[in-house]
Amino acid sequence: MTAEGPDPVVAEPRSRAQRRRDTEHRLAHDVDIWVASASADGEPYLVPLSFDWDGESLLVATPTHSRTGRNLAATKTARLGLGHTRDVIMIDGDVEVLEIDELPTEVGHRFAARAGFDPRSLDTPYRWFRIVPRRIQAWREVNELAGRDLMRDGRWLDGDLPQNG
Repeated sequence: MTAEGPDPVVAEPRSRAQRRRDTEHRLAHDVDIWVASASADGEPYLVPLSFDWDGESLLVATPTHSRTGRNLAATKTARLGLGHTRDVIMIDGDVEVLEIDELPTEVGHRFAARAGFDPRSLDTPYRWFRIVPRRIQAWREVNELAGRDLMRDGRWLDGDLPQNG
């Protein structure tokens, strides 16, 4: 028992296959993600951005001269966080910078429909940032920490988790 009441019930750990299905569902249906970047001298910055997932990469847009835009363009790397602290997906990825007119029209339309805004129509200069995952981790509770890696080196891991997580 805790000071707040009875101990919370912790679900059995999910299989790697179930974690991957849950992760892909969140990527396909969530709209916003936390984007962590750092300046060339290592100063961290965290901001929520709308995104679109095409099954291989995430697409975000932010003003060209914003801190996030400058950081992503300079370092070409990002860490993304999706979900809550008790059901989190962490993604480390490589960033490709695209000028606002470099993206195929249909991809921009898809982003705008999902995100609820179209950066191509704004007066502030924006860029697209395509983030290709290198590593994806997902876990809910401490009993899922041992098997949290779902992707390494840009490849989904095959097989299931050992019985103990």
